Amino acid sequence: MKKYIVLPLSLLIVFAININAQFEDFFEPKTTVGGYGELHYNYEKPEMGKSKKTLDFHRFVLFFSHSWSEKWSFKAEVELEHNFVSDGEGELELEQAYVNYHHSDWFGFQAGVVLPSVGLINENHEPPLFLSVERPVYHNVIIPTTWFGNGAAVYGNLNGFDYKITIMEGLNADKFKASSGIRSGRQKGFKANAENLLYNFRLDYLDIPGLKIGASFTYNKAMGDSIDIPLTLIEGHSLYTGNNVFAAVEFGMINFENGEIEKSLGYYFDLGYNVGSFFDCETEIIPFFRWSQYNPAHSTISGGNSEKQYSFSKWMVGISLKPLPQIVFKADYSQPERELDHIKTDQFNLGIGYFF
Repeated sequence: MKKYIVLPLSLLIVFAININAQFEDFFEPKTTVGGYGELHYNYEKPEMGKSKKTLDFHRFVLFFSHSWSEKWSFKAEVELEHNFVSDGEGELELEQAYVNYHHSDWFGFQAGVVLPSVGLINENHEPPLFLSVERPVYHNVIIPTTWFGNGAAVYGNLNGFDYKITIMEGLNADKFKASSGIRSGRQKGFKANAENLLYNFRLDYLDIPGLKIGASFTYNKAMGDSIDIPLTLIEGHSLYTGNNVFAAVEFGMINFENGEIEKSLGYYFDLGYNVGSFFDCETEIIPFFRWSQYNPAHSTISGGNSEKQYSFSKWMVGISLKPLPQIVFKADYSQPERELDHIKTDQFNLGIGYFF
């Protein structure tokens, strides 16, 4: 009697093993290539100065990805800025290059050249994803987009909350500037000093269709040869894309515990609407308005004019045309005004961008 039970059971086990092997064999390793780029025409005329016109293929970027299995993959991004590299002109950068393990929706990790999760654009900066020709100035002097470095991160999504924790190389305190905050302090993965690591935590809520709302906290005891500057960066962000509306708000503040600069502060908001929907047009036609204020030297030890030199308010109007979600034609006009002397600058930009 036993052998009549054991034989079918053995066949069942063998059948189950074979089925499982077939499922494992069903996945085929694959390599993919993508990228993005943007061409810009910029016109600038200060109230008390000469005009300047430039035409620049600002960025040419290639993505590379290889999946060994459903859980293990590799992702990389190589960027060429300003068309060529020679004698300090242009830049060639490895902005991402990491091994990725995706265990499940609630947990995964990355290790290599990674991006800290700060704001709306640092991780997702393809030209069709934001309205203006250039990235918002906020993402230059407050959040130093694109910000990358050597490190590791864990991430996941649970009950509508999306999180990411990043530990990576810190900043070089010697290179902080009143005109650009922490931007020049990025080490960009080049033989980076890892004595004091940077810690970044971001949490977003994504359970409302079309809406992303969240915040991040970053800490680093930035080191330099002449000074160490512990700092915290706290920012909040919200993005809504739905019902033909595009609305974005970001606010960021950096507190410095040492050095001349005590605080950097900035914010902006965008509001656009796809008027092409009124005409049943396949091309998205999005006129928009932006207001921003930013000051990388919002508070200084010296005070007075040192806090007004780099304080700007700026309004912008523009239009973004998207014949396809992956292609965009842009135009915008803006007028930043400096607090110190109330000098205004006329700025007009044209651009084309794509990603694939």
